[in-house]
Amino acid sequence: MSAPLELPTVVSRAFDVSRRHGYVSFCRNETGRLLATLAATREGTMAEFGTGTGVGTAWLRSGARDHTRLLTAELDSKLASAAAEIFADDPQVEVEAADWSTLLDRGPFSLLFLDARDPQQSGPETVVDLIEPGGIVVLDDFTPCESWPPLQDGRVDVLREEWLTDKRFTAVEVMVAPDTSVLIATRR
Repeated sequence: MSAPLELPTVVSRAFDVSRRHGYVSFCRNETGRLLATLAATREGTMAEFGTGTGVGTAWLRSGARDHTRLLTAELDSKLASAAAEIFADDPQVEVEAADWSTLLDRGPFSLLFLDARDPQQSGPETVVDLIEPGGIVVLDDFTPCESWPPLQDGRVDVLREEWLTDKRFTAVEVMVAPDTSVLIATRR
């Protein structure tokens, strides 16, 4: 049996902060490694809407190139404060204790990480103008689905269907673990 993969230092710090604050809902390691890989391909400014305690942000930062910026917004001020602890000495990361809409005028973004649990903030119509041409949108927390149209709990998963059929993006669903998938969309 192989040893577990070592976590980047900033990600370990983020997990420690999350545990101290009793927060257990965060980006999975499988998704995080994908985020780090995608971040390594980007320049300019990346963003995350819905920071939590900063685990997803830490994964993005672990892959980010020098001179890229990472902006993240969290509505819950206690969670945002916890995330800010992780990046207090990192000039490339800015944590906002605010609604994601405060970042609207800070784009366009080369990569945007969204939580699919909030369809109002994560639909293609909402974010298309925030993404630069060739920019990437990542949405996590999907349950893998082999049918078309995609189903979730016996209903059509409208958000997933919108992303996979929107003509302004080229999108794919990627299974990162047997029980979770991620949508990756590139703006045309």
